[in-house]
Amino acid sequence: MRTPIIAGNWKLHKNRAEAAELIRQLASMVQDAEATVIIAPVFTTLESARIALEGSNIALAAQNCSCESSGAFTGEVSASHLIDVGCSHVILGHSERRQLFGETDDLINRKISAAQQSGLHTIFCIGETLEEREQDQTLDVLRTQVTEGLAGLSTEQMQDVSIAYEPVWAIGTGKTASTEQAQDVHSFVRGMIFSLFGQQTSERVRILYGGSVKPENVDSLMAQQDIDGALVGGASLKAEDFARIANFRAVN
Repeated sequence: MRTPIIAGNWKLHKNRAEAAELIRQLASMVQDAEATVIIAPVFTTLESARIALEGSNIALAAQNCSCESSGAFTGEVSASHLIDVGCSHVILGHSERRQLFGETDDLINRKISAAQQSGLHTIFCIGETLEEREQDQTLDVLRTQVTEGLAGLSTEQMQDVSIAYEPVWAIGTGKTASTEQAQDVHSFVRGMIFSLFGQQTSERVRILYGGSVKPENVDSLMAQQDIDGALVGGASLKAEDFARIANFRAVN
């Protein structure tokens, strides 16, 4: 059985006091969740978030990290620094990093390698734009992102990698891929992992769905055979909404 992951990406929201208050509200609401619950605050709140999370079952993630371990790289934060502040997970390859900051598949691959070497579990994001979907390029785009993003990783390293499929056209738009669309893509991605790393890894890797996940749609999404969790954006900023998602009830 693959333990589901419900991860909240707070993006550029919440200062230290606001983060601590949201964690305080959330902790009791998800204490019985059967999923691995993760939050990813902004860099400047990670330390205070770690303190606020003590005694809870919520894990701490960062939203990004450098591919470099140290050196003259102004403005960067290394994977080892994230470990030092208490992170167990990191989100890499998010579409906003790709679209707004020009991150390439090669750079993301180097970041994943750096995270693996430091012992961080990686949530590796992939997804197509609306234009790519309309041109029937979805599978080609995902094939490239997966192949190049995971290049050089061993089957052992893949034990600490989860994949988040986030159709770019559904992020923050209120649009969500249908359960059938999401399942089809997740099945395709699992097949790719099978071809790259073998059956055992493909059966073990957790593939999350992201893109306007809400309390209203999480149950049907989580009922799909190859959907193993959710990477949640806006709804993760509201304790009741995120808790409802973390405590999903999978139904067809």
